[in-house]
Amino acid sequence: MGHPNEELVRAAYAAFGRGDMAALQSTYFDENILWHFPGHSPFGGDYKGTDQVFDWFGRSFERSGGTLSVEVHDVVANDHHAVGLTTVRAQRDGKRLEDQSTQIFHISDGKAVEVWTNVSDLYAVDDFWS
Repeated sequence: MGHPNEELVRAAYAAFGRGDMAALQSTYFDENILWHFPGHSPFGGDYKGTDQVFDWFGRSFERSGGTLSVEVHDVVANDHHAVGLTTVRAQRDGKRLEDQSTQIFHISDGKAVEVWTNVSDLYAVDDFWS
């Protein structure tokens, strides 16, 4: 068995993969979560609270025609943070995105309170989401 924060983040990724936004909202994300996404595309920026984060998720699924997926390679964690090593894939309008990304989760009281996404190719990510 891994660290509890590793298990939390793995379970959150699994819920995302199933489209279980209710579980993300009630079990894994603090209601005041702060979500950071890099770049200058319409998706880049900071999102505060589950309403803004889930709106961002919805726009991501809509823009990608529902093809957005996250493959988890590993999660490492300690008492305050967890880091997800992932491959993000999506398609839209003849474009394909495949990016090796990391997400850093700050965790407090058993929930993610802040998340930073780091992409491997910011130009490709901006181009895809623009």
